[in-house]
Amino acid sequence: MSLTITNPATLDVVRTIETDDAAARSRKLDGARAAFLKWRRVPLERRITEVRAAMETFRRDKEAIAREISLQMGKPVAQARGEVDTLLARVEHMLEIAPTVLAPEVLPEKPGFARRIEREPLGVVLDIAAWNYPLLVPVNVIVPALVAGNAVVLKHSPKTPLTGMRFEQALSTLSVPGIFAHVVVPDSEAASLVADPRVDHVAFTGSVKTGKSVYKIAGERMIDAGLELGGKDPAYVAEDADLDFAAENVVDGACYNAGQSCCAVERVYVHHSLYDRFLERAQKNVAAYRLGDPLDDATTMGPLIDERALEAVHAQLRDALAKGARIVSGGRRWKDGRGWYWEPTLIADCPADADVMREETFGPIVPVCAVKGDAEALALMNDSRYGLTASIWTKDPARVERIARDLDVGTVFQNRCDYLDPALPWTGVKDSGMGSSLSQYGYYALTRPKSLHFRR
Repeated sequence: MSLTITNPATLDVVRTIETDDAAARSRKLDGARAAFLKWRRVPLERRITEVRAAMETFRRDKEAIAREISLQMGKPVAQARGEVDTLLARVEHMLEIAPTVLAPEVLPEKPGFARRIEREPLGVVLDIAAWNYPLLVPVNVIVPALVAGNAVVLKHSPKTPLTGMRFEQALSTLSVPGIFAHVVVPDSEAASLVADPRVDHVAFTGSVKTGKSVYKIAGERMIDAGLELGGKDPAYVAEDADLDFAAENVVDGACYNAGQSCCAVERVYVHHSLYDRFLERAQKNVAAYRLGDPLDDATTMGPLIDERALEAVHAQLRDALAKGARIVSGGRRWKDGRGWYWEPTLIADCPADADVMREETFGPIVPVCAVKGDAEALALMNDSRYGLTASIWTKDPARVERIARDLDVGTVFQNRCDYLDPALPWTGVKDSGMGSSLSQYGYYALTRPKSLHFRR
């Protein structure tokens, strides 16, 4: 069986590759299980050294990797280079904190006893990764999992398998063969991997519907799963916000990567006293995007991933207009290119019951409505089945602390958005998922505590 990779900017075939049949998948899982038993015995400092050296491949091959990302999923190449740089920064942070986070915790002395808590690897970690950030989504799991002593089997998205092959190439240099494997299969085969008894933990990034299916299968096997699912991330521009700064960054948070981010700004609540001026400034920022060939350094917005994504964006826009919203800028498919492009779109007066304010968009739409003040903004921000991030644009520390305390999200930003700091856990609540990646909590999610209670 073969897998065809289509360039979303040109609709040309990038490459056709063979998928792994059942026998090949089984060999890789067997190899990972056997490798785990050896790798876990490799001293931590050596694992760190080996992983650091392996990941340098991404620095060496940065330009080629960035080009592959652009060809597979349409990210402008300048942003794809930035994704490589961000990967390297996250790798370094996770490696730096590993000795401290994974060190045994020795309990206070108790006469006649020695007590400590070890962090034990889980075994074989299955990483089911998404296409929208083809380097960053998988590396959040791969590096801490390997450093903690696990084996990793990566099932990358069928839209971006070349990136999975890059991880395979880099990590083939580790001293224990088979400790990392990349499995090339269609999404329809993912359930069989989750159900396989050789898998000890699943990390999934993708849709809510599929995430719930993954969790059900994992639960039946009594293994844990980390789920990074959808988002409908709100931004609140308070009455004391720096208006120019807020408009520029909120628009960027909504439109970066063509809006194809789980933590993109997807609904904007603006204090009524700033509403018209915010729309005026936001319109200028939306109009500044340059659509075009993702391989052109001057391009600042690429295509959506496929035609289904285009249709979903268009459907949300139609629904919003039918319910009273109005288009300020954009609002249609971009016709100058062959691919799946959508114009960056600013829409105003969006009612709370519009799909564009309730369901994940994954496209470059900035939906805005006015609010009377903090209380109304907070109520609307929490009125969602998602809970990944929220941003508050204000100069008042007391205001942001007060609102943040009651927000039902995993991350609260002040005067920034759409950003992952590797020192902070990346986590969600409600339908945005469960578990954590990055920071020390990313290591905790990929290990288990073992209590040692010795009478001397």
